[in-house]
Amino acid sequence: MLSKSHSYHRTLRKYVVLFGNMFNDIIFIRYKKDGEEYERIKVPLAYGPKEKFITRLQSDPNLTKSINIAVPRLSFDMTGIAYDVSRKRITTQKSFSKSLSGLNSMRAPIPYNFNFSLSLFVRNIEDGTQIIEQILPYFTPDYTVTTNLVSGMDDKYDIPIILDSVEQNIEYEGSFDETRLITWTLNFTLKGYVFPPVSESGVIKSANTNVWIDTSKRDAQKVYVDFANSNGVFATGETITCSKKNITGKVLYYSNNSLGELVITEMNDLLVANDAVIGAYSNATANVASVDNSQVKALVIRTEPNPTTANANDKYTYTETYFEWPETLLL
Repeated sequence: MLSKSHSYHRTLRKYVVLFGNMFNDIIFIRYKKDGEEYERIKVPLAYGPKEKFITRLQSDPNLTKSINIAVPRLSFDMTGIAYDVSRKRITTQKSFSKSLSGLNSMRAPIPYNFNFSLSLFVRNIEDGTQIIEQILPYFTPDYTVTTNLVSGMDDKYDIPIILDSVEQNIEYEGSFDETRLITWTLNFTLKGYVFPPVSESGVIKSANTNVWIDTSKRDAQKVYVDFANSNGVFATGETITCSKKNITGKVLYYSNNSLGELVITEMNDLLVANDAVIGAYSNATANVASVDNSQVKALVIRTEPNPTTANANDKYTYTETYFEWPETLLL
């Protein structure tokens, strides 16, 4: 009901990957008492809630692993999504992008705030402060990442990630034989968007520029005759008359099919419905069924690429063709 076409830009997945990549290369160094480095490790990072990792770290069925070996460790997860009315754009605003087959377009994205939680697990306080000091300097209080979120569109978006809070929790409960576990929790807000479907249209290969004239001053007209009850075929260039009204003109075009289109030029007056016309040369007769009362074009300038098979990324020139009144009635 909401949309007839399937649309999945994998936006939320991209936000999760984007957030996790920021903390994927944090290094932890262990030092001897004299300050000499003796171990350097890359802090493991995984997706999952904090409670899940605390349980995994504290439970060891085989009693073969200590927290000292399992930590330091980082985990993160998305904790909430909320609409951000302060960043709302005009809904009908569109962005465009070239494609191999034509032009892609997309309406304005919808702003949402995505909440993330980053958890750090360490054995002692200095281990935690060493890692926290590698994170905090980059958030003042936001850190902005530029990325392309929608395939098929060239738009790049600046995504601010705001550090909302930092909390430390030390587990003091338990026996003296148990190793203490210290957790740090950092809460973030990612100011992102969700995106509507991308629409694709073909390459524009013809553009018309129209110049209009006052309908009351025209000396040509397009009418539709009762073809089923007509006799004969009007010849191009012959004089046509409406004897009852003393109207004359010349035939510019006659469709000679069920459409019954008749275009007359050089007229001394305009025809109306139910007028009877006769051709001076063909002796064809017909009754006017209706009159084309659409706006009248005095000039049409048609612009087309040369060659007409050119695509958006090809080298091409333009060809301009002019159609003047009354030939514009035939377009």
